[in-house]
Amino acid sequence: MGNAYCVACGCVGQASVGVVERWGRYEKIAQPGFHCFNPFAGQCLAGFLSTRISSLDVRIETKTKDNVFVQMLCSIQYRIIKYNADDAFYELQNPKEQIQAYVFDVVRAHVPKMTLDELFEQKGDVAQAVLVELEKVMGAYGYKIEHILMIDIIPDASVRKAMNEINAAQRLQLANVYKGEAEKILQVKKAEADAEAMYLGGVGVARQRQAITDGLRENILNFSDKVEGASAKEVMDLIMITQYFDTIKDLGNSSKNSTVFIPHGPGHVRDIGDQIRNGLMEAASAKIDVE
Repeated sequence: MGNAYCVACGCVGQASVGVVERWGRYEKIAQPGFHCFNPFAGQCLAGFLSTRISSLDVRIETKTKDNVFVQMLCSIQYRIIKYNADDAFYELQNPKEQIQAYVFDVVRAHVPKMTLDELFEQKGDVAQAVLVELEKVMGAYGYKIEHILMIDIIPDASVRKAMNEINAAQRLQLANVYKGEAEKILQVKKAEADAEAMYLGGVGVARQRQAITDGLRENILNFSDKVEGASAKEVMDLIMITQYFDTIKDLGNSSKNSTVFIPHGPGHVRDIGDQIRNGLMEAASAKIDVE
């Protein structure tokens, strides 16, 4: 892990430890501070180890259960255990390669058991499995694993495009459902409004006809009382003639009317009145026969 320093004294920096050897054999761990060594007795400072947390980023390519190739970026945060610093110094030549190898092994053992969706949902479980395995292995070499972070899961570009298209299609389908519901509500409300308008229109027409009937009855009664010898039939004919001429006058005042009376003439008003009276009399007669 380092070159031996055959000096009489030296300093070990903060957040570091020194490994002291005597005649090439491990003797002790030098804690941060000033230390004196006896080079004549074969004592020397073999090297230093940092006790700071180190970070190692590992990129793993593997395949999921549904045959999707993904790249996973994993960040391992580890540090040296002070009281086992000698194991870290002597046992491993390259700890980063050792950690990387175990990460590859664990990830490639777990990810093929998951689908792509499950991998995104359970990436924390994969990180926990890597943490347990590394702690068990690297602890024996004087290293402590602080954290395992699954930073990113990157599927193949074609898979990402397909996933985006599926998501867009699902959102479009949902939007169409909401649009259809909105159009349905509009149509229902429009039908309800039309029905209400027709109902109110019918009520208005009925009231209008009732008012006309009441007015005609009142006019007939008043005319009969004031003009002696005038029958109700003669009064009704006079009123219909008056309404006929009022109608002709209204038609003449407008150039855009398309109403045509067939047959046309003042004498036909009496015929219309006779038809109305005959209809009423036939209806009344039929009612009496039924009773």
